Amino acid sequence: MTIKFTKDHEYIRVEGDIGTVGISDYAQQQLGDVVFVELPAVGKSLAKGAEAAVVESVKAASEVYAPVAGEVVEVNAELEGTPATVNDDPLGKGWFVKLRLAAPAELDALMDEAAYKAFVASL
Repeated sequence: MTIKFTKDHEYIRVEGDIGTVGISDYAQQQLGDVVFVELPAVGKSLAKGAEAAVVESVKAASEVYAPVAGEVVEVNAELEGTPATVNDDPLGKGWFVKLRLAAPAELDALMDEAAYKAFVASL
């Protein structure tokens, strides 16, 4: 299992050809209390950088972008009833979508955990 991060604070946890996408702990802290999550339809194809979900908090609404291209194979429907899971467990139960990777080589352009921590520390 590999986890990679974007400069927009999304993560993708890869197992085989499936990537689980969510936002980092840093991102959920910046958003504040999440009150609503809008998820895409299963079967939707997403380009790298395309909007994968929308998350609304008490502070703002923000897009969640696809870190890599892929097809949505599952969404976290539990977030519709309990969006605060994003705050409670962003890297675990607070994921948004699972993608079947269209171009696994796109993962190479993302940061590993150490690089992401250094990036956040520089903000």
